[in-house]
Amino acid sequence: MRSSAAPARPTRPKGAVRPPRLVSVATALPRHRVDQRNAREFAAALFGRALGPEKQRLLEVFDHSGIETRHTCMPLEWYERPHRFGEANDAYIEHALSLSREASEKAIRAAGLEASDIDHVLFVSSTGLATPSIDARLANLLELREDIRRTPIWGLGCAGGAAGLSHARDMALADPEARVLLIALELCTLTFQHGDLDRRNLVATSLFSDGAAAAVIVGAEARSNGTAESHLESRSKRTSGATESGTRCSFEILASRSTLWRDTLDVMGWTVDEQGLHVVFSRDIPTIVRQWVRANLEDFLAENGAGLESLSRIIAHPGGPKVLGAYAESLGLDPEIFRHAREVLRTCGNMSSPTCLFVLERTLEAGDLEPRELALVAALGPGFSSEYVLIRATG
Repeated sequence: MRSSAAPARPTRPKGAVRPPRLVSVATALPRHRVDQRNAREFAAALFGRALGPEKQRLLEVFDHSGIETRHTCMPLEWYERPHRFGEANDAYIEHALSLSREASEKAIRAAGLEASDIDHVLFVSSTGLATPSIDARLANLLELREDIRRTPIWGLGCAGGAAGLSHARDMALADPEARVLLIALELCTLTFQHGDLDRRNLVATSLFSDGAAAAVIVGAEARSNGTAESHLESRSKRTSGATESGTRCSFEILASRSTLWRDTLDVMGWTVDEQGLHVVFSRDIPTIVRQWVRANLEDFLAENGAGLESLSRIIAHPGGPKVLGAYAESLGLDPEIFRHAREVLRTCGNMSSPTCLFVLERTLEAGDLEPRELALVAALGPGFSSEYVLIRATG
């Protein structure tokens, strides 16, 4: 999508001398790796007899998912028997802490900071419950300061990673000295419903996986000390650098938009009963993308002095191959623009909220963005809603 013309200059938020910066991204995956072929065999063994011959074709959803491998927090045999909601939620708390800690430590190190430098933790998740919240428990493990500010956000689903970036930007605009740690964590497989023969449960079983991502966002006047200062002030000629502890980067977070379309509550989400969370998926999601996304996105970009031709990359949450295809079709783009999204889907599956941050990490590692180039982080979620974040690489 690169244009030979100079990138447009998006307008800066009123009252901000310089926009907040995204300075690191890191990810973490659980240790259990599941091939899609094995997942299909698992579903066939569990559901096949109950489905009957006339519904066996529903298992073909595994073949068309665009996924080859996924990671799960529990071994495959754990999912062979039913589990009470409380048991699954206990597993959620345990593995949410370990994965969030791993991703956070990587992101903090990559930013050249210490845990004690973090001023605000923003934790996004929709696949389990905890009070005290995961961020409070994590504060003890990471040894964050006692005056740490915390914002746990629940219920944003697949839009959570992009929405988290948007909220972190708002925090850093309100306090230009702030250093914000964003964590997006989902353990989607723990919501698996053993006895649910609904087609939506099969679709979720073919797509969902587990993972965590973290990012550090700093205000324009954020101070750093010691090693942190040398990391934040010394930049390579590239916009990013892969390290053992994560991916260092330098992006201005220029603008964001949240859209909640009316009367679409039944498109995506959870229903809840004594067994836990049951997925809600509408078959109309690709159609909605084709009909609504382009005008919505073009309006957002125009407000910020940019257009589709200004974007070097679209860093989209890969909900599935049909959603990515609908994005490309509605925006009139070469499907190659979504190659990192497809690759994350292929190797990691749909992890819900952290997935777009995985795509961002792949984009940075590939060196696809040069200084001054614009990119868009985009995700769709329950509501039905969209989240856009406009970022610009700095040198």
